[in-house]
Amino acid sequence: MDIAHRLKEIEDDVGRLSPVQKILLGTDGSVTQLLELVTGHPVAVRTREQAVVPADALAAERLRIAPGDDVNNRVVELLDSATGEVLVYATSQTPVARLDPEFRDDLMKADIPIGKIIESHHIEARREILSARVSPAQDDTSSIFSICKNEPLLSRQYQIIHSGEPLIFIEEQFPYNRFLEERRVIVRTPSRIHLTLLDMNGGLGRVDGGVGIALDEPAILIEARASPSFEVRGCDEITAARIRGTAKGVLSAIHAGGNVSVTVREQYPAHSGLGGGSQVALATARAISELYGKSIPTTGLAQLAGRGGTSGIGTAAFEYGGFVLDGGHRFGKGCTKSGFAPSSASKGVPPPPVLVHREFPRNWRILLATPSLPGGASGNREKEIFRDCCPVPIDDVRMLCHEVLMRMLPGIAEQDLDLFGTSVNAIQDLGFKKVELSFQPKEIGGLLDAMRLAGAAGAGMSSFGPTLYAIGDTGMQDIERAAQSYMAEHCGGTTLVTSARNSGAEVRVV
Repeated sequence: MDIAHRLKEIEDDVGRLSPVQKILLGTDGSVTQLLELVTGHPVAVRTREQAVVPADALAAERLRIAPGDDVNNRVVELLDSATGEVLVYATSQTPVARLDPEFRDDLMKADIPIGKIIESHHIEARREILSARVSPAQDDTSSIFSICKNEPLLSRQYQIIHSGEPLIFIEEQFPYNRFLEERRVIVRTPSRIHLTLLDMNGGLGRVDGGVGIALDEPAILIEARASPSFEVRGCDEITAARIRGTAKGVLSAIHAGGNVSVTVREQYPAHSGLGGGSQVALATARAISELYGKSIPTTGLAQLAGRGGTSGIGTAAFEYGGFVLDGGHRFGKGCTKSGFAPSSASKGVPPPPVLVHREFPRNWRILLATPSLPGGASGNREKEIFRDCCPVPIDDVRMLCHEVLMRMLPGIAEQDLDLFGTSVNAIQDLGFKKVELSFQPKEIGGLLDAMRLAGAAGAGMSSFGPTLYAIGDTGMQDIERAAQSYMAEHCGGTTLVTSARNSGAEVRVV
């Protein structure tokens, strides 16, 4: 393999590699020795798994042995012995029949790096690099390296050749944001479902108020570093424009005197009803403030990013996660708000106070069904709907608040899924949620009915849609199949089963 060409391709994909990263991916020498030179500390080996197993077809092909032959399968972590930090995660496969007894004993009984075992036994061998790539960290590797899920991992595969035959096949992985030369900030945010706005009447001198739930998936993952010039990578133009606007405002507000490069590693579509705009803006603001050593509370970040002027659910999901309910804004002449408007048209209005924050039951599952229909109302169209449809009738507001106070909140507190789901169903026909649903195509109502008939405890539309959600515990497969079947017949779309996220955004400074 042309490793230099492959490293260039990786840089085109993930961003600039440091010299140390290039050496670790391209070396034909001992990785352990390189790590000791880089860190200045001895490298320790922690064995996670080791067992002699029969070779499957892939292992047999790699090692040029017969399927079923004994292979020593070894999974280890290479650690900085001074800090305990996991530097490299490695798996190896070795044909047992090709090992001398002494070599085999060292390989199987002790936490010794393979390179040092080869050296101590004076084995003449060469390394042949097979591949190098970048891939997103999954749950297991994100936990091993203490990084965010879907952060990029760099990896390579190579063979150690002895006497013309593969002696060991090895795959090594390490995070892209390790062994870099400049400081970086990584932020991963939850998404959210917005259940309802509470009071779009304003008769008591307050308006807005929101109820929502932070979600594990989908998520926004961004990475920021100082840069000579401003740049945004890895996203669509809508997201890039939002990042540019937020970044320039934050840089000016904190008097940073520099520029940033922002790379989006993970995102979901804007205007899908899951709060992507707020999460991108808040993640950008947090990353830049951390990058320049400024401690700004989340409410301050929201004001800098122009978020939270109507509903505070996105801001609260970013900060706390879980189930959240906010108390809206003072309303009237000379107050915080004097008219009905969405967050996008409420610049300068601070996020509302969070009145309720509770953990959402982890054993309750949430199905997201996103039909292939136009995105939810935004921009001028959203402002027109707020202007033309508010104030909503006071009786609707009273019924909605009664529903939330006496069924939804007790359902959360007592983990009563049926009670909570009944409340979710009821609020679809009340207040501003009824208004939001009135502007939807008929397929939205049909999809809600399909999920309820399939067994969902409750189903509703998040924000202005088009994403719908269904809540249940077991049997989510039936609900998902029903949603997929309905969308396949009527409009197309995608589904995702996820859980609530009971903590806020992850922020890492590296």
